[in-house]
Amino acid sequence: MFVDNVRIYIKAGDGGNGAVAFHREKYVSHGGPDGGDGGKGGNIVFRVDQGTNTLLAFRYKHKFIAENGGNGKGGKLHGATAPDLVIMVPPGTLIRDTATGKIIHDMSENDGADYVCCKGGRGGWGNRHFATPTRQVPMFAKNGTKGEEREVTLELKMLADVGLIGYPSVGKSSILARISAAKPKIADYHFTTLSPNLGVVSTGGEGGFVAADIPGLIEGAADGAGLGHAFLRHVDRCRLLLHVVDISCMEGRDPVEDIQLINRELEHYSPALAARPQIIVANKADMLDRETVNVEAFEAFVKENGWELLYVSAATGEGLAEMIKLAAELLRELPPLLIYESEYAPEDAYVGGAKETTVRRENDTFYVEGEWLFNLMGQINFSDYESLNFFQRVLKNSGVFELLESHGCTDGKTVSIYDFEFDYIK
Repeated sequence: MFVDNVRIYIKAGDGGNGAVAFHREKYVSHGGPDGGDGGKGGNIVFRVDQGTNTLLAFRYKHKFIAENGGNGKGGKLHGATAPDLVIMVPPGTLIRDTATGKIIHDMSENDGADYVCCKGGRGGWGNRHFATPTRQVPMFAKNGTKGEEREVTLELKMLADVGLIGYPSVGKSSILARISAAKPKIADYHFTTLSPNLGVVSTGGEGGFVAADIPGLIEGAADGAGLGHAFLRHVDRCRLLLHVVDISCMEGRDPVEDIQLINRELEHYSPALAARPQIIVANKADMLDRETVNVEAFEAFVKENGWELLYVSAATGEGLAEMIKLAAELLRELPPLLIYESEYAPEDAYVGGAKETTVRRENDTFYVEGEWLFNLMGQINFSDYESLNFFQRVLKNSGVFELLESHGCTDGKTVSIYDFEFDYIK
């Protein structure tokens, strides 16, 4: 089974709590505070697994939670730092925020380097940090902060330089099997290929490119007909398209009409994708009967659109070497593989936070509370201008300001969020 789109819940580990402890040994009856700090929670880390090309591993497991940091102990002993939880994904996987649909990270960026998606919570301070000349016996410590958590969607967009596109049964899988070591399932009935197949095509020496056999598209694919959406996303990164048609017309199809319909679907799905360079690959040339097929009209149509045209036969190997050579030449002039930029801002993680927020009013002061706000307060440096700006954007994007106004908060009223107070100004 081929799986290329899954939704999972991820949570980094919480930081360990600081300890309340005092030094104790023989002949020392009143030792000072020596509570150790809590350990850091484990991060959620995504890592590329070069040996996979499907998200099948996530079909039954949708929840990933890293370990919490260890609690501090007496004797100034720090709690253990929790190990990171590493999630393996295929190359070309996009990580999207499920709530907003925004791209958080493209696992193709920086050659698929590890990406920390959720950071573990910081460990809390032990009571020794709170000792002062006037408070020599602190009976309290600081709890660790919560680890970040979110729901993300993993979307696989295969990393291929060349995409073989076309209607079912035109010979895309047969061509890929001929020009690479890929072993796709091949048969003479529609929709044999139910998942994209990748193959490395050698161009001599150490040169080569990656080709993907994109399963047969049909009319309406961009609207989700057949398995359209599931397959069109895998063409997104392709720099060059090999548009395969059945020139023999043995099944009664018109190659010109097929090209027009497929390109219409590409345009509907993504104009940028439709604008990619194409080579028209007229397959099954060994069975072409020029007396029954209007080759002149077909060639005139291809020429009119400015495409390269090659006649090939996956059965005999005719024209495949020339096709590989032409594809390699065009690839040398084309931009590198598409890498998606992050669309996700840090404050987006708190969108909708007001749903879990309570507001109560006492005279002209509005008290705002919520677990997510409590955790957020521990991450803000209120003496730093940039950090304060971030805090303001979070309150706005999460809907806290709207919630305050719905409770009657107006300009000049005091807002208190866990002892941090400010005057509300719309």
